[in-house]
Amino acid sequence: MSTSAPPPVPTAKSPWLALTILCVGNLMIILDGSIVTVALPTIQQDLGFTQSGLAWVVNSYLIAFAGLLLLSGRLGDLLGSKHVFTVGLVIFTVASLACGLATSPGALVTFRFIQGVGGALASAVALGMIINLFQDAAERAKALAAYAFVGAAGSSLGLILGGVLTQSFSWEWVFLVNVPIGVVAIALTVRVVPGLRGIGLREGADITGAVLATGGLMLLVYTIIKAEEYTWSDARSLGLLAASLLLLAAFVWRQSRAAKPLLPLRIFRSRNISGANVIMLLMVAGLFGYQFCTALYFQNVLGYDALKTGLAFLPAPVTIAIVSLGLAARLNQRFGPRAVLIGGLLLVAAGLALLARVPSDGQYAVDVVPGFVLIGLGFGAAMPALMGQAMSVSSPTDAGIASGLVNTTQQVGASLGTAVLATVAASRTATLLGEHKSQVEALTGGFRLAYGLSAAFVLVSLVIAVVVLRTPRADAPAADPAASDAAATAG
Repeated sequence: MSTSAPPPVPTAKSPWLALTILCVGNLMIILDGSIVTVALPTIQQDLGFTQSGLAWVVNSYLIAFAGLLLLSGRLGDLLGSKHVFTVGLVIFTVASLACGLATSPGALVTFRFIQGVGGALASAVALGMIINLFQDAAERAKALAAYAFVGAAGSSLGLILGGVLTQSFSWEWVFLVNVPIGVVAIALTVRVVPGLRGIGLREGADITGAVLATGGLMLLVYTIIKAEEYTWSDARSLGLLAASLLLLAAFVWRQSRAAKPLLPLRIFRSRNISGANVIMLLMVAGLFGYQFCTALYFQNVLGYDALKTGLAFLPAPVTIAIVSLGLAARLNQRFGPRAVLIGGLLLVAAGLALLARVPSDGQYAVDVVPGFVLIGLGFGAAMPALMGQAMSVSSPTDAGIASGLVNTTQQVGASLGTAVLATVAASRTATLLGEHKSQVEALTGGFRLAYGLSAAFVLVSLVIAVVVLRTPRADAPAADPAASDAAATAG
């Protein structure tokens, strides 16, 4: 750990404009995760993908993105967050153009992997940059609420935009639409967003740790993906899981002994940071699994097309917008982030429990919308509070690694939740078909079980929030990094 003083926190002439630029750049990357899904059938037909090969249009991006988030966050601390964010946007934009021009399956999968690299670099440091932009607690709460809304709304908006672009133009435009947005975002980042000077590679150039972390995370995401094909009880799945966990365990061991660690383990001395990341993992696992199952419920049970499916999700992001942009900051100031988080998780669990009762002949307004509204209310309140807890670092020079860590937690939670809930739903459906239930009844039974498991994930995260998180002391010293670190450890 370096004893040199951290660089001064940069100030922006227009911090809210800088926030807007960071949110737009991050939204473009988040949209990419779902916008491509709608175009997959057309991509398969035009480029000649096999059914198994088509999945790698998504998987290659996810492996690169999830595997590099932690390393990217630390690079932001070492090299300067603005530099890493800008480079990430450049790589993502150029790779998007290459994806739109791809003429073969191999080329598209390769460029999607490169897209994931750029997305990881930009996304990993964005949250840390926002934390450093807003030093005032009230203003920071508002900024985190806006950032949380962008993250929550991006997936649903991607489904809608993907349907519009694919049906109105062609599949290439789900990638090419990123190019003008990316160019503008890069130009504005260079001109408007302030940059925190990095502490230098010599303060954390742990090459061995970087290899172990990146390899372990990439293999873990690959394991989750393949487990959907092999099942979790298959020896191949268990072998891959053991190998990924061994690499991650070796990474932790390395960080406890490295003179200049990639991930300083001291940040985990804070109960709030450690607890918030576990809560994030479980909450996101439940919510991404619910999105996956609901999309299939809309299409395979209610008979919606791709565009109508995307539009049907709108009540959730609209409610999230109302709460996160209009109420979350005031709620955090009035009641404290811990209380707001607990209340929000209760609402999310209640919404998922309502969805666990959907019938096979369900009516959208009666059987789906109430659950969506409760999930939107809860998530809109919980996510900004949770991000604040996860980013309660003692020094600005740790903001990048904390940002990369929370983004990694989200991505692993999303992959794990989708894989586990898809497996549970499919298994329950197969059982019901074996009991001579109709296809629609069997599918609905599988989705209901998955919704119940999603609610269970969120309830476990609620218990952790109650037991682990602590309300920070209002009088805790924050001027001196060492004093702040001690306060975070105690809290």
